[in-house]
Amino acid sequence: MFRLLNNHQIIQLMNKFLIFFLLCFLSSDLLAKEKDSHFNKGKKYYEKKNFEQAKLSFEKDIVRNTENTNSYLYLAKIYEIKNNNKEFEKNLKTVLILDPKNEEALYLLIKKKIKDADYDFAKEKYKIFIKYCRKLCTKKNEIDRLLKKSKS
Repeated sequence: MFRLLNNHQIIQLMNKFLIFFLLCFLSSDLLAKEKDSHFNKGKKYYEKKNFEQAKLSFEKDIVRNTENTNSYLYLAKIYEIKNNNKEFEKNLKTVLILDPKNEEALYLLIKKKIKDADYDFAKEKYKIFIKYCRKLCTKKNEIDRLLKKSKS
């Protein structure tokens, strides 16, 4: 039923396994670098104000890495520039689903909701923003001013 292998056959089999695992490791490493490259390309295009190319790169990144909140955030910023409020808000909400404490997404969504006169939603998100802000705490005064202005 089973045939005993000689030393030469065992070594050949071990070499095949080693090659297989090396190929798996290298391909996963290449895929990881590819994911980063789409985001980094998108960021460079965004900084150069080439928003169409940036949008494509961020979309490619999302296809390969569906949980990259940074790509969704940059897409939201692009849609804000293009005055596509529906996609702007959709991408911000996706960021907040993946990372409910994301300061920048909270800040941008609060500003949009104040502009849309959805003050209750804005106040709800503002409470979260205040609780978790680390980098954008200086924006609290701006949001306070906008909310007070909305009451008058």
